[in-house]
Parts: sequence; structure tokens; C-alpha cells
Amino acid sequence: MAKAFLVLDDGRIFEGSSWAATGKTFGEAVFQTGMTGYQETLTDPSYHRQVVVMTAPHIGNTGINTADNESKKIWVAGFVVRNPSTITSNWRSERDLETVLIEQGIVGIQGIDTRALTRHLRDRGAMRVGIFSDLDISREEMVIEVRRTEVMSGAYLSADVSTPQPYIIPAIGEKRFTVAALDLGIKSATPRALAARGVEVHVLPFDTKAQEIIALNPDGVFLSNGPGDPATMDEVVDLVRNILLEEIPIFGICFGHQILGRALGFDSYKLQFGHRGINQPVLDKKTGKVEITAHNHGFAIKAPTDGIFNTVFGSGEVTHLCLNDGVVEGLQLLERGAFSVQYHPEAAAGPHDAAYLFDRFLDLMAKYPRKVGSI
Repeated sequence: MAKAFLVLDDGRIFEGSSWAATGKTFGEAVFQTGMTGYQETLTDPSYHRQVVVMTAPHIGNTGINTADNESKKIWVAGFVVRNPSTITSNWRSERDLETVLIEQGIVGIQGIDTRALTRHLRDRGAMRVGIFSDLDISREEMVIEVRRTEVMSGAYLSADVSTPQPYIIPAIGEKRFTVAALDLGIKSATPRALAARGVEVHVLPFDTKAQEIIALNPDGVFLSNGPGDPATMDEVVDLVRNILLEEIPIFGICFGHQILGRALGFDSYKLQFGHRGINQPVLDKKTGKVEITAHNHGFAIKAPTDGIFNTVFGSGEVTHLCLNDGVVEGLQLLERGAFSVQYHPEAAAGPHDAAYLFDRFLDLMAKYPRKVGSI
């Protein structure tokens, strides 16, 4: 088994063994705290250009199956594990994890101290990283190569992950509503969750114009998750402002939450190491309930967490907070049908603590029936 090295841009190097594809890869080093769900992580477009460190030590034991993919390919830039399973044992498994990683050219590393690496990233923050395996290159050259790569702040990535053409997910059973879903890196589970509630979902490219959405005459607009820096998304922010002026109900998650926050006039900022995993506690300020939720974000919104705030679209409030660090996890406008959460209600984290948010979206569409408008 060939040697492999994980090299951080602050000069720290972890030595392990080659796993999955060999060669070299670069990205932002982030850690994911879920004990399950590695397949959903790998195929989530929000992880584009990120090298994911799994904090759970044993990865791969349930294999890979087609049904659990969140997109058509693996998006992570690299994969870091402590102890990959040599055996696949699950009745739903169709393929071996490492085989799929090799086929898709995902460079990985095994056998490093992922606990020490995670603590380092918590202390120093997410940073650029490279994985080098089976290569004749000095440690100094590896560090130099890592430091030449781009950082995540300022990254504009929606064009890489969004659908090139619109497509429709039909409603299951009786159709109740039509929703235009802006694909900023959407997971396949999200349209399925809406369709199961009688929603016909029109999944649209990230650069769809406001006039095109209005022409669909949708009952609501959904803003999906996705990768990159929300500060780069001025055109989408302007689109959301136009949709708000049309008074079409809006529901945003993750990256979509950040887009809505910026449309309301708030700034976004880079978190030190982000929230990634399926065990993130979030407080619903209205009910006092704590939800166990799934997260994948490295940016957040600056908004006042106490009382009511004012925007050009009316008053609003912060609805949810992360109990680990106080980050804003939810926003809503009080005079229009628009709200968002920083986490993933389609994911089975709690296992279904946040599923009610889809029902809240349907309630909003019923409360604010669509109007035929023009821009």
C-alpha cells in the first residue's frame, strides 16, 4: 500500500496510506461529524471543491446503493477516513465504496489520525488542503502546491453544480401546488419531499431570470442548498428581491437561506470551521423545541437574534439558533410568505425533526395564493 500525505496550507502534514484513487487533489479541508450517511455526503453538490474528513472512524461498511445518491456523481474533491471497512455488509448495498471512488477519480487517504486533524481544524479553522498519494514529491513542494490553490471565500460555484436544463418532478397523488425550485446545488431528496406532499416541482437552472419564474405562475419558490460564497451571488439575490416584490411565497434552505438573508439586506460571513453532519442541535425560538438537524455550510448570516428587525419588505425575525455557537439558523418575514433555515429538512437527522418545514411551506402557499404578475 503506497504512502499518502494530507497537507494543510499552514504547513502541517499527516502521513497515511493511499485509498480510493491515487494522485493528487486540492480543496477546502472540512470535517463531517455524522456517524452514518457517507454516501449522501459524497453525492451532495454542496461539498463541491471540499476535501471531507469523516470524524466517524469506520467508513464504508454499508457500501453504496443507487437509491441514496443525492445527485448523479460524487462531488467531494477528496475523502479522508481513519479506517475504511474491508467488508460491505448491508442488504441494500449494490457496490463497494472504494470501487466507486476509484471509478470517479476521487483521491482519498486512510490511516491518519482524523481526531487530531479535526481538532486542528477546529482550532485553526477550515483551510486549503491537498492529498498526495503514490507521488515522488518533496514535503516542501506539496505545501507550495497547496498554497497556490484558491480559497473558498469569494468562490462562485453554482454554475458548476446547477442543472443545465429545467426538469419537472411530478406531484405524487393529487397535485396541490406548483413550485419553482432554483437549483443552486439541489439534493434529489428535496424535490421528492415536496412531491410526496402533492407539489409539482419545476427544477430550474441557477441563472433563471425572474421573468421566467413569473411566467410559470408558481405557487411558491424554493431556494436550494449549494456550494460557494453567498457574497458572490448578486444576480440571484436580485432575483429573490423581485420574487419578494411579487409576493410569491419563498422557502430557502442552507445556501438558499443565505441568499434570502442577503436579499433582506444582511451580510454573510465565513465561519471558522462550519457546521457539517447530522447531529447539529438547533433551537426553535417560538416553541422552545430543540431539533437534531443535518448541516453542511461554511458561511452564515449576520442578523439580530433578539426582537423584530425591519427590512424594505417589512418586519422579520430570527426563528432558529444553533445551540453550539449561536449562529442564525432561521429567518422569516412577518408580513409576507418568506422564510428560510440554514439546515436540511429533507435529511433524516433527528430522524425527522425538521420535516414540518415542508408543511409550513405548503401552509404559506395556501395562505398567500399566487397572483399573475409581471416584472
